[in-house]
Amino acid sequence: MSDRAIFDKKNILVIGGAGFVGSHLCDELVKEAKVICVDNFLTGSDANIEYLHQNSSFEFINHDINVPIDLESRPELRDFKIEFQGVQEIYFLASPASPKFYNEYPIETMMVNSLGLNNALQLAVKYKAKLIYVSSPVVYGDLDVTKTVKESDMGAVDHLGPRAVYSEAKRFGETLVNNYRLRFDLDTKIVRVFNCYGPKMKLDDGRMMPELIKSALNHKDLVVFGQANDVGSYLYISDLIQGLLAVASSGETGPLNIASDAKYKFSEVAAKIIELTKSRASIVYHDRESLMSEQLLADITQIKENLGWFPITLLDQGLKEIVDYLSAQKGVLKPE
Repeated sequence: MSDRAIFDKKNILVIGGAGFVGSHLCDELVKEAKVICVDNFLTGSDANIEYLHQNSSFEFINHDINVPIDLESRPELRDFKIEFQGVQEIYFLASPASPKFYNEYPIETMMVNSLGLNNALQLAVKYKAKLIYVSSPVVYGDLDVTKTVKESDMGAVDHLGPRAVYSEAKRFGETLVNNYRLRFDLDTKIVRVFNCYGPKMKLDDGRMMPELIKSALNHKDLVVFGQANDVGSYLYISDLIQGLLAVASSGETGPLNIASDAKYKFSEVAAKIIELTKSRASIVYHDRESLMSEQLLADITQIKENLGWFPITLLDQGLKEIVDYLSAQKGVLKPE
């Protein structure tokens, strides 16, 4: 099968394409490619891709990737001519990513990063397609949080601990991708995405940014898990998408950190959210719960130097976008 488009556009498969990151990726890819979005709505939402249904270069398939899929037999993909053109690229984002959701769906999280990922890799072998696996900094395990982590760093992971579901799933996923690359000479890429935020996150996502914004919108205390002077970094979704595209078009195999290198104190982030929402809430600091890890800060030297990518969205700009989005989302949800 050719690794180049026979017709006018490439066929790109986005697995987990109705989720937060996946839907933004579909938005961008469909501008120049034909996009097949596969999702089973475990944590994704049709609202994220609703307007794309009208685009002739976009097709959605409601499917659990843990079950193999035969793209050539799907009547809705007739115009994609997969039997002749195949698939050129596969992005794998099919996994719960918030502690709230991977704690709610632990077995599903493990299975999609093993069985589901294996099915995606089988498709990559069949079509000689490029595969981009979206991983996480949880693979680094317990490291010194005062230092930035490089791709070569590795700490201990408690495989039976409260966060083990996600960390072990992603560690296994990276190993599986790497071994498919070696055995089948596949073009695969592994990226580790740090603390991304932006529109299309759920108001009840459970991660820091939506939780603080939800509290601010409801004029309830903003509960920050950690101390006022603890430092984090926050990657806006549009910067992540450009990073994924840069990695996909490169000769890199990874793993590569994709993160913001701008650092902010937790107190600064909470204060900015209160200001943007005009909230009457106060900020309260609380010890971390068992599912929460301390924020790791990423060294992004590799992706900067090798690909020329770096984040450009300022926190004030990104926060305004997500506050506007979640404010509108709050308006259509029932009160708690």
